[in-house]
Amino acid sequence: MQIKKGIQLAIMAILFLGVAAYIVYAIILATKPNKEVKCTEIACNIEESSNAGFITSQSIENDLKNAGIYPIGRPMNEIQTKAIENLLKSNEFIGSVECYKTANGKVAIDLKQRTPVMYVMPKNGKSYYVDNHGNILANKCYPANILVATGSISTSYASKQLSRLGSYILADDFWNSQIVQLAVSINSEGESVIQLVPRVGEQSIHLGTIDNFEKKLQRLKTFYENAITSVGWNKYQDINLEYKDQVICTKQ
Repeated sequence: MQIKKGIQLAIMAILFLGVAAYIVYAIILATKPNKEVKCTEIACNIEESSNAGFITSQSIENDLKNAGIYPIGRPMNEIQTKAIENLLKSNEFIGSVECYKTANGKVAIDLKQRTPVMYVMPKNGKSYYVDNHGNILANKCYPANILVATGSISTSYASKQLSRLGSYILADDFWNSQIVQLAVSINSEGESVIQLVPRVGEQSIHLGTIDNFEKKLQRLKTFYENAITSVGWNKYQDINLEYKDQVICTKQ
């Protein structure tokens, strides 16, 4: 009986291995590009595209055409996905990219673009973008609305300081709709101080140094909710947030 049971187990194991091998073979066969199949479509999935404009499906296709590696119309087995990845990785506005082929004549490109939080126009020097990780990105045409910073701004200050403030404003619906510009100047003590330019009203909002900007903006938001709504946006000419736990206003 034990010998018979052992034979049954051996047969079952062989059948299981045979089924597993067939499944693996079927998967490989299904995903392996047919030499006669040509690429008919490029499927681009662009993450972090809330500020659409830097990277688009059309711009990706244009880059592939200019580099002579545009896949549509080419046999699937001749398409080099690694070459496509390397080309797109050379674009500083792209953080990561993965390219792969499917069995139905499609080339898929999954990429994540860098998130610009501010367009910097320094007093001395060329303009550039800074992303949410503090990376400095080259100047290029960008149609979407984005926070602008002007004045005495070094790349180090933009990268290490303003990028944090820009990320905070971008992530907050209220401030993202309220603040359109940051004007940076150097005070008598050699510190960088910031003036906020609102979308509504003509106030000069003095943030002061960037230290504790979250608390300063929270005080200003509370002030808006409790005072501005009742007296109007143009009641005050200057709003100063430099001093701890205070909002100092000067009337028109």
